[in-house]
Amino acid sequence: MTTKLQVSAIMLGVRDMDRAKKFYAEGLGGEVEQDFGGFVKIALGAGSPALALYEWAAAAQDAGVSAEGSGFRGSSFHFLAGSREVVDEIMQAAAAAGGTVVSAAVAAGWGGYSGYFADPDGYLWKIATAS
Repeated sequence: MTTKLQVSAIMLGVRDMDRAKKFYAEGLGGEVEQDFGGFVKIALGAGSPALALYEWAAAAQDAGVSAEGSGFRGSSFHFLAGSREVVDEIMQAAAAAGGTVVSAAVAAGWGGYSGYFADPDGYLWKIATAS
């Protein structure tokens, strides 16, 4: 194989498009690049792939799988911040925007500082710093 796998976009199936768009754009500072009602593309920070929000049932149909099911999805998104202050700032912004702090940011056994929040659809984000 000569082509290496890359991440161009991260797609999240969401149950409430308006809520998800508000959370990621207004709450966490993403920029809406495309808005087609059932599909919204959001630009995240420099160097990040695009975040695509797709209506839950439509995303499941597109993949050819059942839209039923919930709980831990076996994945989480990670943002490595430059400081503990930035970790705390993002955790607070997520909570203020309607997310849920799953695990408050604390000193980690590996020497860093991290916490988890869930977006309104339950997707987990780990915000961490090595310092």
